[in-house]
Amino acid sequence: MSLLTLKDIQIRDPFVLPVKEQGFYYLFGTTDTDAWSGPGGGFDCYRSRDLETWEGPIPAFRPGPAFWGATNFWAPEAHGFREKYYLFASFKAPKRYRGTQILVADAPEGPYTPLTDGPVTPPDWECLDGTLAIDSWGEPWIVFCHEWVQVANGAVYAMPLSGDLKQVIGKPIFLFNASEAAWVTHPAWPDASSPNRFPTYVTDGPFLYRTITGRLLMLWSSMGPKGYAMGLARSTSGEIKGPWEQLDQPLWEEDGGHGMVFRAFDGSLFVSLHRPNQTPFERACFFELVDEGDTLRLRAA
Repeated sequence: MSLLTLKDIQIRDPFVLPVKEQGFYYLFGTTDTDAWSGPGGGFDCYRSRDLETWEGPIPAFRPGPAFWGATNFWAPEAHGFREKYYLFASFKAPKRYRGTQILVADAPEGPYTPLTDGPVTPPDWECLDGTLAIDSWGEPWIVFCHEWVQVANGAVYAMPLSGDLKQVIGKPIFLFNASEAAWVTHPAWPDASSPNRFPTYVTDGPFLYRTITGRLLMLWSSMGPKGYAMGLARSTSGEIKGPWEQLDQPLWEEDGGHGMVFRAFDGSLFVSLHRPNQTPFERACFFELVDEGDTLRLRAA
């Protein structure tokens, strides 16, 4: 394995899993060179003790011959839950809708294998970016995006999961549409040749975070006036089901997004995101956050 810095690693949708008992941070993300149209090769991860120098790549997941996904291997998130590690990731195949599949491993770096035969998201929906969320009673949910490519106005939904994460135990619950946020704009696609004539609004990368005062926030990404951006929504009930209100100002507003929040071993709070949003130049970036109780803000440099 090589010793690398973040500038050396092409990665989208960066997700950091701190494992305190090991003293390591694990970095996951979309790591195929051509994540848009090429065949899916799998996911790599990287390991660091200081968030600056990284060992890797470590092969976290490689699809077997029977695996259903063929392309668009996107946005893996690694979560420690009930003595196992779970990878939530998006995949697509010809004549199948994109969906979030859950993978499982005994170690944070893998190797991960499919937990079930197929995606946990609705089989007739175009979905992506499923994330694990834990409710006030300690029970698992998946929060995910219903894609603009199918519904034009992208949406975020939630579904409760069984304790072993193998099945959904409730119907999808609508949380919000992308167009509800004041900072969101619709991009200049689809183009004129597309049969879709509705304005399109993107939802990407939901991630839930509970503040020091117990407020439940969601980071999520879309297109803003300055390009790819990331905003915050807040649950007025403090529960996953909402209702959700959109905060007016994005947390990150220019050419970067699909973020998550993690706490360093010294207690510092960080957001990870990728920027720029152009392949093959995207890199993981970490910025320190301030938890203000009812919202998050970037710490001034």
